Formats: sequence, structure tokens, C-alpha cells
Amino acid sequence: TKDPNEDTEWNDILRDFGILPPKEEVKDEIEEMEIRLQQQSVVKLFECPYIFTVSHLNFANGYDTKELKALQKRQRFGELKEIAGNQYVKEVTNAPKDVWVVIHLYNASIPMCALVNRYLSLLAIKFPETKFVKAIAKSCIENYHDNCLPTIFVYKDGKIEGKLIGVVECGGTALTVEDLEWKLAEFGAIKTDLEENPRKGIKDMMMSSLRKASMDDN
Repeated sequence: TKDPNEDTEWNDILRDFGILPPKEEVKDEIEEMEIRLQQQSVVKLFECPYIFTVSHLNFANGYDTKELKALQKRQRFGELKEIAGNQYVKEVTNAPKDVWVVIHLYNASIPMCALVNRYLSLLAIKFPETKFVKAIAKSCIENYHDNCLPTIFVYKDGKIEGKLIGVVECGGTALTVEDLEWKLAEFGAIKTDLEENPRKGIKDMMMSSLRKASMDDN
């Protein structure tokens, strides 16, 4: 399968016609993040007046060798991966045991789908233990209706543990990345550091306004 993010004249044409989504800059963001982390590590090393072995550095950072290996094993994803319909079973249904998989079925010409893809790209970086993938809906389900898009399925061990179908269930056009993070956390796909539903404050304000309007009418 050709990479839709490749800098080719054909891909540029497909993007112009809306067949391919806009080129994502996620890989560049990941590379920049890795460079920053490496630089920070070097600075910390030279700030210390002692010469450290790898074991000392691991210990100083609160990890032993086994913990570091376990951490590296968990952090094996970190990007929103494009798959074709014929890869669905391999990449999603038959994903490794105990791995959460979030798949977005999309149509590149639908703005809400583009928004969800952008947010999932950010969440994939923030939660590298979870596998994030996307696929053009009709490459997976031939007659899948656009009214059902965006569609997000959450899998674990080959079973669907959660689903968001259509614009309303996905959070509406005012969806934020925090909203989507909370929804995926409710399914168990990620472990969020958000303390409460980001929409809670908005709902409280709306209820307060409605109560005030009702009292004014009386």
C-alpha cells in the first residue's frame, strides 16, 4: 500500500480532489519531541560532576533495567497509522493481547472526520501504549453511509469495547481534543490525567442559564 503522506505529485493531486486527507505533520512533531528529550538528557548528564555508567543513570532516573525494558515495550506505537480495509483483521481484530486499539473510519471530504484525525494524531503521541489507526470507511465496509461518519471503534482482545458513530456521538462540531480524550478514557482505551469531563463546566453553565431564564419568566 502506498503511503498517502509521501511527497509525490500523484498524492498532491489526490489531496486536491479530497481523495486523500491533508498531509499530516505528526512524524515531524514526534521527531522534534525526541530531539528535545535527547537534548535534555545530555544537559542533565553534563550538569553532574560525576561520571555515570548506564546503570547509574537508570537508577538516578528511578528505573532499573527491567523497568526500562518494560517501559520501552509499552511505548511501541505513538502515531496515528493509516491502514487499508484488507488490513483491518490483522491490525485491529488480531492486535496483540491486552493492547487497546482505537480505529477511526473516515471520509476525507467530511470536515468532522478531518478534525477527529487531527485530534487522534495528538492523542496517539500522548498515549503511545494505545494503538491508534484510521481507515477510509468504504475500504472497510463497501456501502457504509457517510451519515455514520466519523465512526470510532475501540477494541481490546478482538472485541469492541466502545463505539462512537456519527457527528453527535463523537461530540459535535465543537469537539475539542480534551473531549475526545475523555470519551476514550471512559471506554478504558487510555488513562487520562483529566480530573473531570471537560464538558461538565459547559453543561453546568447551560443549566444555570436555563434556571435563571425560567426564574425571570416567572
